[in-house]
Parts: sequence; C-alpha cells; structure tokens
Amino acid sequence: MAEHLLQVEVAYATAEQQWLLTLEVAAGTTLREAVRLSGLAEQVPGLDAEACPLGIFGKVVKEADQQTVVDGDRIEVYRPLMIDPKEVRKQRADKVARVFKKAKR
Repeated sequence: MAEHLLQVEVAYATAEQQWLLTLEVAAGTTLREAVRLSGLAEQVPGLDAEACPLGIFGKVVKEADQQTVVDGDRIEVYRPLMIDPKEVRKQRADKVARVFKKAKR
C-alpha cells in the first residue's frame, strides 16, 4: 500500500532573501524533521535549523520536535533576535524624554 504523503512548505527569510520550499513528507513527520528534509540548512550558510524556533502560519510552536505536520502547513523558521524589542522601546522612550526635557528649558 502506498504511503500517504502530505504537502507542506518551509519558509525562511533574511533581509536580503526569502526561501519558500515545497515538499512532500510522510504522515507522522514532525515539524523539525520536515525542516531537515527540506534541505534549507544546506541552502542558507550559518543557519542552525536544529536550534531555530519554528512556527506554523505565524504562531510559534513550542514542541516542534514532537508536533506532526498537517497537509498544507507552512512551517516558518525564525531567526534569533539581534536585540531585545523591550530594550529598543526603552531606548526610544529615553530619547524622546531627553528631547522633551531639552525643549522645556
């Protein structure tokens, strides 16, 4: 009997380039296995696909090593943050506060 295959996409993007790879995987394949099978790590120098967080259609999946794919899933490989968004907001607020303080003088 033929094995049932599911069609999924693996997506990854940098500031310079985007990858959207379509592949067929066996039922029961986990998200992390699908990323491995896509060959994305070989196409993107320096990408550690084993450590990157994964998501499906914009929602982070905490157990990517255990969650199985569903036909039509778009598995997104997320890059690590270079700077904490909270820190960026804090720096921006401090800068605005300094500008207003100077303007009141």
